[in-house]
Amino acid sequence: MLKHVPLGNNTGLRVSKLCLGTMNFGQPGRGHQGDWTLGPDEAEPIFRAAIDAGLNYFDCANIYGIGACEEVVGQLLRKLLPRDEYVLTTKVSMPMGRKPNQGGLSRKHIMESIDQSLQRFGLDYVDQLIIHRHPEAIPGGANTPIEETLEALHDVVKAGKALYLGASSMFAWQFTELQMTAAHNGWTRFVSMQNHYNLIYREEEREMNPYCVKTGVALTPWSPLARGILAGAYKGGFDKGSTARSSGQDRARTESLYRGARDFDIADRVVEVAEKYEVKPAQIAVAWLLSKPGVTCPVVGVSKVEQLEGLVAATNLTLAQEDIDYLEALYEPVENLLTLGTS
Repeated sequence: MLKHVPLGNNTGLRVSKLCLGTMNFGQPGRGHQGDWTLGPDEAEPIFRAAIDAGLNYFDCANIYGIGACEEVVGQLLRKLLPRDEYVLTTKVSMPMGRKPNQGGLSRKHIMESIDQSLQRFGLDYVDQLIIHRHPEAIPGGANTPIEETLEALHDVVKAGKALYLGASSMFAWQFTELQMTAAHNGWTRFVSMQNHYNLIYREEEREMNPYCVKTGVALTPWSPLARGILAGAYKGGFDKGSTARSSGQDRARTESLYRGARDFDIADRVVEVAEKYEVKPAQIAVAWLLSKPGVTCPVVGVSKVEQLEGLVAATNLTLAQEDIDYLEALYEPVENLLTLGTS
């Protein structure tokens, strides 16, 4: 069974040590991940297994499936659990259409988006609303003044439509500026940072992770398995995808994120260590993350019940320091993906 821990040091909210990412649930064929999306009938056994394992934390976003993900997640959670037994997160900022105000972090888009998300979920509130990126880093969006974004988010919380706020990938100085501006104005601050962090992308160890540890902000990393690379989905190269996701249109996105010369060498070491512990490579990748300071719960995506069961078991796996050192030894600094525009 999964243990439950506080979501950082700035809240009393307790979440499971794994968060179920829901990007791959929705309406097959709809959205950028449509070729590997599972519908509600295929998703339900995974949700049931997650609940049976003690998982109570579910991560969503309005952009996943262009709203279809929220519809499926809401449908399943309403069916399977009372509202006070789960913690639900969704995100706002990415374009939901091609019209000028259908994306970004303006007051207009935030207010309209939270209402639309709640309608799709069939709920009165979400536990956490995460800004999917910084107000000045939305693809195709206008650079919204951070004061406008922060006050609108504060109003969403005060209206009871979201209980907490979180943020996702941005520069540490940007996150610091947001937190300090919110504090200066008496607005709601962010309690979590969902950043890009795994064995082959460790640039967050320089500034963002230490800042969050220092200030009590929970780290809930996305892509803990590097979009399948650390689970062996690519078998040593991007042209060797072995799953629907790694061999489909998602491959281009994976290649854009992982540019390190030693990425697959590190993945090979994950396999070696997994053989030593007699577990799956994905379990080693998650156990490594959970050994790092400030990491509360990685956001994991699965398409099969057995994958989820393995990751749940990984939360009880303790790696020897010599194995952690071995896994980390090949890492070479790479260009921070945020310098390319977005991560």
